Amino acid sequence: MNKVVIFSAPSGSGKTTLVKHCLAHFPDLQFSISCTTRAPRGEEKHGVDYHFLSPDEFRQKISENAFVEFEEVYTDKFYGTLQEEVERIWKNGKVVIFDVDVKGGVNLKKIFGDQALSIFIAPPSIEELERRLTTRGTDALDVIKTRVAKAEEELTYQNQFDKVVVNDNLEVATQEMESILQDFINS
Repeated sequence: MNKVVIFSAPSGSGKTTLVKHCLAHFPDLQFSISCTTRAPRGEEKHGVDYHFLSPDEFRQKISENAFVEFEEVYTDKFYGTLQEEVERIWKNGKVVIFDVDVKGGVNLKKIFGDQALSIFIAPPSIEELERRLTTRGTDALDVIKTRVAKAEEELTYQNQFDKVVVNDNLEVATQEMESILQDFINS
């Protein structure tokens, strides 16, 4: 059976760090590169971290039914998963790993059902989340405030995921993730 693992979290919860660890330690996993219309952050590269598209290019792909799922997270800020990306990974005999926003994670779980393991990475608190986003230094203060407000809403979705991992201590969260993934991949 073709499988997928879905990671979702409010921005700043440490999801990307945990996903990178899992990819490095589980050769059966392969990252699905999502599409987005937002600008690259930090060292992000087109075709590696995301496929960076204009809003018009993204809408064109929507009209072509190219996405498994997509979401307009903010006005003209789209994120989506290409069907061809999923098929490419499965053809290689790998488990697809998604790093998506919370609503995208819920949608992907509905689409893939028992083929999917959905994992919600939660911050220890909203205050800690705001501190992490500020320390990261990749966003302006008004963007951080928007992300924190969105995170409060996103936390209400965690009960729609198969597993919730609180990333309070990275080492503990990493061990918990490894155990969860081992069980799912070997099932």
